[in-house]
Amino acid sequence: MQDAGFVRQAFAGIASRYVLANHVLSLGIDCLWRRTTARRIAELKPQRVLDLATGSGDLAQAIQAACPQAKVLGADFSVPMMREAQKRQFSSLIAADGLALPFQDGVFDVLTVAFGLRNMASWPAALQEMSRVLRPGGRLFVLDFSIPRIPGIRQLYLFYLKQIMTRIAGWITGKREAYVYLCGSIERFPSGREMEALICENGFSSASSRQLTLGIASLYEAVK
Repeated sequence: MQDAGFVRQAFAGIASRYVLANHVLSLGIDCLWRRTTARRIAELKPQRVLDLATGSGDLAQAIQAACPQAKVLGADFSVPMMREAQKRQFSSLIAADGLALPFQDGVFDVLTVAFGLRNMASWPAALQEMSRVLRPGGRLFVLDFSIPRIPGIRQLYLFYLKQIMTRIAGWITGKREAYVYLCGSIERFPSGREMEALICENGFSSASSRQLTLGIASLYEAVK
């Protein structure tokens, strides 16, 4: 179980510097990961898309640009983070808890969550709720950090994650303790086949994964 109260407080504290910190810490590669996700979603030609844990709206905006015919809605339980999305000219937003979404069953064609499932209080409960609001045959996309499996790169990345990333993020945001938690959560978060199994155990019939940038991040696609 994740500490939802701490997560809410942490994101409120780093909201104004979150986008800058992300771009610096990933050397801008996070933008490429979102564009990759948006291009894949565009192939499905969805009409209704929910971007859960939308934060500053980066993925929602990328999806809207790739799918101009779709209605893209961003949802987050952090109002300060969504204010950042509004500043970036994305206003199709709703305050919502990922474990109790205020939507009827089966209303979305696609649901995305980028760097957000990891911080939800219960991964199984969150996935079940995502499945509930997707139509039968709808698609789930989970984009999140993972630990590279390649020897050498794995050790270097873990060193960066534990010793360097938290210091740089703390300098940028003034909230190092938030990033100590967030970086630690990356190690605890399941990836690869373990994540595929978790998804399939909680409302989805199939799941596949794609490693991005040597496994620093992974993109999961699942079918309800």
